[in-house]
Amino acid sequence: MRRTYLIYFPRPLIFHLPSLPHFLIMEELTIFLSKSLLSWLAIQVCLALVFLFYLHLSQRSSLPDEQLPKTAVILSLRGADPFLSECLRSLLAQNYPQYNLKLVVDSQTDPAWQIAHDTVNQLGATNVELNYLRVIRHNCSLKCSALLQVVSELDNSYEVVAFVDGDTVVHPNWLRELVSPLSNPKIGATTGNRWYVPTGKYWGSLVRYAGNVSTVVQMFLFGIPWGGTLAVKTEVLRHTGMLEMWGKVLNEDLMMHKVLKKHGMQIKFVPSLIMVNREECDLLGLIDHLKRLFLYSRLYHPQWIAIVGDLVSSILFPTTAIVLLLISLWFEQWELTNQLFRSYSIYTLGLLLIMLMLELGIRPVIVAQGLPITKLSPGAVLKMAIAIPLTQWVYGLAMLSSLLRSTVKWRGAIYRVQGPWNIRLIEYQAYDFLDQPVDSKISL
Repeated sequence: MRRTYLIYFPRPLIFHLPSLPHFLIMEELTIFLSKSLLSWLAIQVCLALVFLFYLHLSQRSSLPDEQLPKTAVILSLRGADPFLSECLRSLLAQNYPQYNLKLVVDSQTDPAWQIAHDTVNQLGATNVELNYLRVIRHNCSLKCSALLQVVSELDNSYEVVAFVDGDTVVHPNWLRELVSPLSNPKIGATTGNRWYVPTGKYWGSLVRYAGNVSTVVQMFLFGIPWGGTLAVKTEVLRHTGMLEMWGKVLNEDLMMHKVLKKHGMQIKFVPSLIMVNREECDLLGLIDHLKRLFLYSRLYHPQWIAIVGDLVSSILFPTTAIVLLLISLWFEQWELTNQLFRSYSIYTLGLLLIMLMLELGIRPVIVAQGLPITKLSPGAVLKMAIAIPLTQWVYGLAMLSSLLRSTVKWRGAIYRVQGPWNIRLIEYQAYDFLDQPVDSKISL
């Protein structure tokens, strides 16, 4: 009688462990990611230190009254920003001898119109002009239309034009410190930057703060101006072709670096003009905001490839490290898991320390403006740490989405974008009170 033997073969190890080639690939990728994360962290530390040294060594320059040129301050409005009334009051309380505030509201039915009208009347200000946008250009942004309207009407007595946004609440010496460096013939424009507070009830506010910390350093290094605090010599605007460019673009400030450099002039960053922004922002609103910013950067930023490289290093490497860490954990590759966890933890902790270092470095600027400092409680610092990976994912999502966009929507106006100089306003309606957000402190 023939006997039948049942032989038990254990399940292949491939169900439990990756094959040797796969393991070697994971090991090499782990080493590469670990080195990349730590190298990129070292680079970011160096760049942050350069920025902080500039802040520390920079000296304020302030011309005497008789040397300060007559200046036009232009504020374009569509919709009422949460602190618009404070913005207007601060602009009308400048320690500056000769300046006029030129307000251009999108329409007389816009909620910003009533706020501006009431604020000016309450203060009894005589150096302010309130107008609405009379000509809506269809080949550029509404903001560019407003700026062109005001600049075209300025007489030759205005030697400087300053620009400000409705979300900027300035200090009394803002205009004096903005204009004074323009006495140097090599400087064609001066600028500051915005600084968000690191606390708030919305995670979008915290993510925006974390991302902006890096953006402020980048803009300083690349010499990119910020339209929320910007001054340009009037002759520079008229003789460099800047006004003609504004007639066919979406963004007014990003291309200025390239234009001024072409004409042998510089853009000077003034540290005392880092302006605190207290507005709130939810995550969905932030993503829409970032999509527009990335699109503007792709169209007009002079170093767009460098921006992409920075985003890849800041988003792709740490995200890949997290994915590989989870895979190695699943396959019980403890050595690889430990190495990835250690590298990612050092990288994230390093970014947190950079944020804290920059926050503390900018505090003297905030104190000098007479503003209260935000307390960095243990809970706030913990939230900042959690916001770091969240910021990487939100920014990555926004950048990828911006690459596929051919239209831009901002406060009800829709533009079709077919190239940097091929813009078309395809849908417009006057902004309405019903378009304002329910939360009075949330940004639009």
